[in-house]
Amino acid sequence: MATVKDIAAAVGVSVATVSNVLNGRPNVGREIRARVLEVAEQLGYRPNRAAQAMRTGRTRAIGLVLPDLTNPFFPELAQAVENTARAAGLLVCLVDSQGRVEAEADGFSLLMQHAVDGILWCPVGPRPPPILRGLQKPVVLIDRPLPGYDVVQSDYAMGGRLLAEYARRMGHGRVGLLSGPRRIESARQRRDGFAGASPRGLKVAWEVHVGFDGALSAEAEAALRRRRGATLIVCGNDLIAISAIRSLARLGLRVPEDVSVSGFDNIRWTDLVAPRLTTIAQPVGAIGAKAVEVIRERMSGAPHVGRRTLFDVALVERDSVRRLARR
Repeated sequence: MATVKDIAAAVGVSVATVSNVLNGRPNVGREIRARVLEVAEQLGYRPNRAAQAMRTGRTRAIGLVLPDLTNPFFPELAQAVENTARAAGLLVCLVDSQGRVEAEADGFSLLMQHAVDGILWCPVGPRPPPILRGLQKPVVLIDRPLPGYDVVQSDYAMGGRLLAEYARRMGHGRVGLLSGPRRIESARQRRDGFAGASPRGLKVAWEVHVGFDGALSAEAEAALRRRRGATLIVCGNDLIAISAIRSLARLGLRVPEDVSVSGFDNIRWTDLVAPRLTTIAQPVGAIGAKAVEVIRERMSGAPHVGRRTLFDVALVERDSVRRLARR
C-alpha cells in the first residue's frame, strides 16, 4: 500500500507538502496540489484513518440515527446519505432505533463511544433524549424537525396543500384522513397542510391517527368500514395507504372504483402495488446530500443557527384516485 513518503518521492516534494494537500490545507500551490492528488490516485493511496484520528482527534465518521428501517423510505434515505458521505471521505455509522426512545438513546451512547464527529438524526419522539444534553458534537435533524436544531426536510405543508387541491380537482367533496402520529411534527405538517388548504366544497368527514409503520388500529379499520360518505382516503404516508387498500379489499371494496386512496412519500413500492398509488414524492437523494453538507459545515466549526432547509415536493398521479363527476 502506498504511503505519504511514496507520494512525496514520486512528486519530488516534502512529506509535509503531501500531508497538507491530502488534509485540504490551503498553503500549497495549485499545480503542486493537482500533481500530488494525481500521483496519490495512480499509486492507489488510502489514508490511515486510525492514525489520523489519533493525530487530529477526528474520526471522519458520522452517525445516522433512523427510526424504522422496515419502512422503505428510511433505507432509501440512508443510501442517499451514505453515497454523499462516502464521496466526501466520511464513514457512516447507522443506528436503527426501531421506533423506541430507549433504543434511540442507546444508539446515541454507542455513537459517542465510537467518537463520531457529528450525528444526523431522524427523531422518534417530540423531544431530544437526555443523553444529548451537553453533547459537544454537532447534531443535524433530517426529515423530522425539533425546535433548536438545524433540519433538512421536505416541505410537508406543501404536500398537504397539493393533495387538497388535487382532491377537489378530482371531484371529491368528502374525505377521510388516516393521519400520521400526533407526536411527530412532520406528520402534523402534512395533516395541517391538507386541512388548512382544503378548498371550499371539500370536507373532512373523519380523521384517525395511526403509526407511520402502516399498522392500522381497530379505530382506523372501523373508520374504513363506515366511511361516512368519504370518497377519498388521504393517508399520512404510503405504508398507511397500502394497508388501507388491503383493508378495503377485505371489506369487498375496490380502489379506486368504490373509494379512492392517496399516500405520501413515493416509496418504491407505490408503483408496484395494485392499484398503483397516487402520492406525494419527496426528493430523497437531495435531502440526504444536503444533510451531509450541513453536518460537514457544522463539523468544520460553522455556527449553529437552527436553520431549516426545505425541499419542494411533487404530486405523482397514478391509479388509486378516481375522478368523480362534479356535483
